[in-house]
Amino acid sequence: MSIFIFSLLGIVFDFIFNLFLPYLSNSLSIFNTCFSIITIFLVYPLFKEDKNYIIYTVIYGIIYDLFFTNLFMYDAIIFGVLGFITIYINSNFEKNIFSNMLYILIELFIYFGIYVFFLFIFNVVPVSFYKFIYLFIHSIISNIIYGTIIYLIVGKLKERKSLRY
Repeated sequence: MSIFIFSLLGIVFDFIFNLFLPYLSNSLSIFNTCFSIITIFLVYPLFKEDKNYIIYTVIYGIIYDLFFTNLFMYDAIIFGVLGFITIYINSNFEKNIFSNMLYILIELFIYFGIYVFFLFIFNVVPVSFYKFIYLFIHSIISNIIYGTIIYLIVGKLKERKSLRY
């Protein structure tokens, strides 16, 4: 049940912040939110099996596609890749609040890197390295705050149950 709640929170917060806050280039906003990407990283300890987690990330990506990108399977594939990266990070590195912030930055950097790469390859819109850095930097503050709050909540849930931290 908590996986569903965190997933719903990620999509609802992305929708609210992206709808009501300006996030395009040359705006003054520092709130380029990617709460759904952060959510797929932070809910990993709530899964007992990696297979179920990967299925979750792909389905979550499809749902994200339906609400935000209208590209069937685009984010499903990217979220699946991020799921494998999350499994690797969680199984090979230590987890604490500071390393969690670093892992969130890594996940965001990879997501925006893949995003900009596909925009460049398919020539959808003109992209540059500056726009990539702009997207990444303007997403740091809001996503770190959200990620830290969710990390602490999942940590409290961990104390109640045996989770994979």
